Amino acid sequence: MAANALPPGIRSWSDGRVLAEAKKQYELVVIGCSMGGMHALQIIFGALPKDFPVPIAVVQHRYKTSNEGLPAFLRRHAKLDVVDTTDKEWIKPGTVYLAPANYHLLVERGELSLSVDEAVAYSRPSIDVLFESAAIAYSSGVIGVVLTGANADGARGAARIKERGGFVVVQDPATAESPAMPQAAIDATRVDRILPLDRIGPFLVELCRSSST
Repeated sequence: MAANALPPGIRSWSDGRVLAEAKKQYELVVIGCSMGGMHALQIIFGALPKDFPVPIAVVQHRYKTSNEGLPAFLRRHAKLDVVDTTDKEWIKPGTVYLAPANYHLLVERGELSLSVDEAVAYSRPSIDVLFESAAIAYSSGVIGVVLTGANADGARGAARIKERGGFVVVQDPATAESPAMPQAAIDATRVDRILPLDRIGPFLVELCRSSST
């Protein structure tokens, strides 16, 4: 069965039975994107309610001199709090944590940290760094989401999340402004879902609410 195909007897992705195979306690969502990512994040965050139960950490490739433009833009479209992460910041629900410009964002258990280590795949912040550290910290409690982008950053991290028992959602390359990044993730590992952009937000709501009940 294709990764984005509906199982037999399931009428839509909103049918709760489709989530039975993923009945876990999810503790963190990590999202990676690059070219076209601001629009993609706008669509996803616009679909998440204020009571979305799982914190979200995001790497959007940004210019080194990027300022408050990205968080300010996303705050206009999100019901959740959106912040540029500070070093050694405690993770709390209902919050979107963005990787600041020119810093890697790393996950530790219950905490986020920043690093100025060398760029990975020419990127700082790096999606792979976020995903791999999240997989180590939370294992099967992580949902990784790979969105539009023009390189392969995130593919290795998505594979690491799968190795540790986490759940990986990838934007359908056909709906991506730049399909290279989601396609690289699909090629790198057996992803759990390939979804059009407008279905990712509602699917995360279903998945996370199912895991918290």
